[in-house]
Amino acid sequence: MTIDRLVTVNPYDYLPPVPELFVSSPDITDGAALGLAFVNSMAGGGNESPALAWSGAPEATLSYAVTCFDPDAPTPSGFWHWLVVDIPAAVPGLARGAGASDATLPGGFHIRHDLGACDYAGAAPPKGDRVHRYMFVVHAVDVPTLGVDQTASPAMVSFNLAFHTLARGIITATYQN
Repeated sequence: MTIDRLVTVNPYDYLPPVPELFVSSPDITDGAALGLAFVNSMAGGGNESPALAWSGAPEATLSYAVTCFDPDAPTPSGFWHWLVVDIPAAVPGLARGAGASDATLPGGFHIRHDLGACDYAGAAPPKGDRVHRYMFVVHAVDVPTLGVDQTASPAMVSFNLAFHTLARGIITATYQN
């Protein structure tokens, strides 16, 4: 398998199938490039999290989780840019910039991403690398809490989500530095 072929792999295809959750954003478009506002400041951007809205969750939904993952990062495990868990079921979305801290969230809390902080980390692929995909995923969850704290690894959160996701919606944006 070549590196170019890896770009087409969708890691969510390897998880048990779940119904689709409708996810929209006034800030990002599926398949389009991220605007500089949503790119990490170390790559010349504003490092703001995009607004996301969701609907169509199953009635059994007790919370939501929001993640952003780059499956094209030059690591065997990809790169986690954003993880928010335990968002109350009554919350229909996140405002632009909600990823700045836990204080700017409408409930729930951040998990440490792969840069080591508990906030949103915008796109910052290596200079000259191929186009990277940034998968903004909203998970409708069947428990009010995933039972993790901010020290949980992104892999542990993802593992727990694999067993508690009732529905999932994905918007995939791209960026090349």
